[in-house]
Formats: sequence, C-alpha cells, structure tokens
Amino acid sequence: MTGISTHVLDTSVGRPAEGVPVELALHTEGGWKVLGTSATDSDGRAKDLPAVEAGSVVRLLFDTAAYYAAKSEETPFFPEVSIVFTVAPAQHHYHVPLLLNPFGYSVYRGS
Repeated sequence: MTGISTHVLDTSVGRPAEGVPVELALHTEGGWKVLGTSATDSDGRAKDLPAVEAGSVVRLLFDTAAYYAAKSEETPFFPEVSIVFTVAPAQHHYHVPLLLNPFGYSVYRGS
C-alpha cells in the first residue's frame, strides 16, 4: 500500500490554503470510485487520505470553488482541480502539492 498526502498553497496571498475539500478516487473499469475525502488544515495539508494499492491510477480532486466561496471571493476560473496519476509499485508514499491562485494552478510530485 502507498500513502497519499497533499499540500495546497494559495500563491495569490503567499499562505497555506486552509479548508480546501479534497477527494481521493480510484480509477476502475466502471469509472471513479471515491476512496476518501478530507480538507486541508491550517497548514494547507491533507494528511488523512487512505493508502492505495501500487499500480493504481488515482485522482486527487480539489474543490477550489468551495475554498474561494468560504473566503467570500469571486468564483475562480478553475472551480476544481483534478490531478490524475499512477502509483508506482516501488513507492511507499506520494506527496502531491498544489500551488493555487484564482486564475491558475501548478502541481508537482513532492517528497
């Protein structure tokens, strides 16, 4: 099993993005199966997502519209961010940070 964590930084204010809803789903023949949900903490981290089997194709879905609505800001250009990746057999953990602003985002494989 491979652990999955994420960290969201709001680059428009230079701070962690607290309260971003995050969903982890597994790709199956029938579509996406939700494995777990979370929300980022005060440090912008979601550490309580479930582990997944090696070789799986998974999706992290970030509800950015909910995050910006809670901040009483305009609806962002990207109301959600979907990151799909394959979990390699030899990896024990994946950390997938998201750098977010109302008009763009960037993601990378962290350590």
